Amino acid sequence: MSRPSFDDIFDLLSVERRRYAIHYLSEVPDGVATLDDLSEQVAAWETDTAVADVPDDFRRRVEASLHHTHLPRLADANVIDYDARSESVRYYGQPVLEEYAEHVAAMELPDQ
Repeated sequence: MSRPSFDDIFDLLSVERRRYAIHYLSEVPDGVATLDDLSEQVAAWETDTAVADVPDDFRRRVEASLHHTHLPRLADANVIDYDARSESVRYYGQPVLEEYAEHVAAMELPDQ
């Protein structure tokens, strides 16, 4: 898998929802997650609540946005593999992307 350019990295990190997705995927074992798990955590961070307290309609909107927009964009940049049929995501790790995302996460993510 090729590494994204710096232009791609900054473009990917320019959207909060993608930053949250990258952060989540970089923390899960083996970089493998389901769309459902990913959308639950991203929605929780966006609402600064526990996963169990996220309104279901908001979680569904986050899931649709990830499915139709953000995960395909990350896949196009060779950051993830996304199988839309099985709704599975595999992140292989991108050290430069993670370095910038980590700086932002320290300032932006709600207390975990």
